[in-house]
Amino acid sequence: MSECNHDCANCSEDCGAPQTEKTHEFSRIKCVIAVVSGKGGVGKSAVTALLTAAMSKKGYHCAVLDADITGASVPKMFGVSGELVGDGTGIFPAETKDGVKLVSSNLLLENETDPIVWRGPIIAGMVKQFWTDVIWGDIDYMFVDCPPGTGDVPLTVFQSIKVDGIVVVTTPQELVSMIVEKAVNMANMMKIPVLGIVENMSYAVCPDCGKRINVFGDGKAVEAVAQKFGLPLLAEIPYDAKIVRAADGGKIEELSVGYVDGAIDILESGLPVSKDL
Repeated sequence: MSECNHDCANCSEDCGAPQTEKTHEFSRIKCVIAVVSGKGGVGKSAVTALLTAAMSKKGYHCAVLDADITGASVPKMFGVSGELVGDGTGIFPAETKDGVKLVSSNLLLENETDPIVWRGPIIAGMVKQFWTDVIWGDIDYMFVDCPPGTGDVPLTVFQSIKVDGIVVVTTPQELVSMIVEKAVNMANMMKIPVLGIVENMSYAVCPDCGKRINVFGDGKAVEAVAQKFGLPLLAEIPYDAKIVRAADGGKIEELSVGYVDGAIDILESGLPVSKDL
């Protein structure tokens, strides 16, 4: 057997490695963007919600597959609760006020605060089911909110789902930017394009004088990583109480701050999708 290059789609070896899974027969998904981070606590789920809401506002049919099974938070940001339903055909996703389709482990629980205490293979299996068993319908852009790190679930997403590109989320600290390289290197190993980096909690604005305050540093470490890999810095999202209030109140779709508009423009141009559904 030859040395593995992790390019399962174009490999002729029968090594038993997982192959890309097919979606449900009633799902037509044009573009899948995975949102990842090298570590937790950088606001990856909030960035996923902001990107999805912004893309939806541009008239695209959007969806979120919440692959952060044990730390699901996306439904709360969109104000979605209750349990998913299904029939003999498949599982039906929940739908937000503005029509974003959403599947998350929190929508399978009787109480959203119940912990999911599962081992890796079971969690990975649920992520696959969200892709294969859910009747997504016609989707232009699906955003996959991956758990932090480079473990079982991100690997399952990269190998089982036809991911068109990856967005890496980080904060300005030099330590975190070092971990960004791990996420970028993993994506490169899996032969999946990295579309760019989003720097979250990039700065704060003084409410009195309007001065920009670099709470976690000046972001030069993130710029250095972006330059090293030839990646665009898609967005610099500040500390903003409006984002916190919208996410906590389930009103992320009502937020109009424009922090990710530049990122959406780049994603549209890099992964063009026609609105012909």
